[in-house]
Amino acid sequence: MKNKLIELKNITKSFDQQEVLHNIQLYIRPNEFLTLLGPSGCGKTTILRIIGGFEEADSGEVIFDGKDIAKLPPYKREVNTVFQKYALFPFMNVFDNVAFGLNIKKVSKAETKKRVLEMLKLVGLEGFEKRKIDQLSGGQQQRVAIARALVNEPKVLLLDEPLSALDAKLRKEMQMELKKIQKKVGITFIFVTHDQEEALSMSDTVVVMNHGNIQQIGTPIDIYNEPKNRFVAEFIGESNIIPAIMKKDMLVAFDGVDFECVDSGFAPNEEVEVVLRPEDLVLTPPQFGKITATVTDITFKGVHYEIILKGEHRDYKAQTTEYHEIGTELGISVIPSNIHVMHKMKEV
Repeated sequence: MKNKLIELKNITKSFDQQEVLHNIQLYIRPNEFLTLLGPSGCGKTTILRIIGGFEEADSGEVIFDGKDIAKLPPYKREVNTVFQKYALFPFMNVFDNVAFGLNIKKVSKAETKKRVLEMLKLVGLEGFEKRKIDQLSGGQQQRVAIARALVNEPKVLLLDEPLSALDAKLRKEMQMELKKIQKKVGITFIFVTHDQEEALSMSDTVVVMNHGNIQQIGTPIDIYNEPKNRFVAEFIGESNIIPAIMKKDMLVAFDGVDFECVDSGFAPNEEVEVVLRPEDLVLTPPQFGKITATVTDITFKGVHYEIILKGEHRDYKAQTTEYHEIGTELGISVIPSNIHVMHKMKEV
């Protein structure tokens, strides 16, 4: 159990006879930054609330440090939560907001002051103790909420889409800040988001969910490069997903052409699906490509152009730093290691 701080076993949950979590099996390690990622209604926040004690599962176990805490109320769990709307007290200043939990626990004034000031320094709000909440920006309010949660020294911090109210620039800054804070305090963060980029940039482990089921668990690199099914491939980044035939190990055929790949373990001539990331399509003069296609649309995205190419069998989406006029004929190639072959199957 040493490498499992939290373990969810066979967790199910329904609301109004509609199942929102189906037989969830998941463990979370000490000091891990784990993100629950998925579209609205997939069950990610319900998992967070069950870990925090704000919801009770219909069945299953919630194991924390080797003990089942499924029946424990939130205040008896070594867990604190940062909510989407922060839930700060507007009538209290920054210091009193952060100190609130310590005051409830009757911690001494000297110890409270010491811990509050340490936390404000950690989140970059040193000197803000007497500031009123309505005098703070959204990002500063979020830092207060994080400090208030961390000052109680929980083993786990739960974060329910805490960046969703921030503008794009501040959101990126806070992503980096949160990761730094997590490393400094050395505790487990469980983060909920529907934002793929956020999940990939911050997490040690990503849990992709849909319709109350876990679709895939892995590192951000694994999730992006080795999606287990069509849902994951489409939800994480952009993809060209193409029906194909796995002729034999390391040889796949799609759109009338044989491609060498690095995948094996499929049945001969098995129907499969191929994932090609737009940035992995190599655009060449027509005579050098495996497939020929014509540029039908081009959009400037800042660091690259996004190009739509019409081939004989389908449209392809590519990303490139080179500009190509609409109507230009190009060749498309893909190196073997950038072709990802998936079993043809429905997501769970």
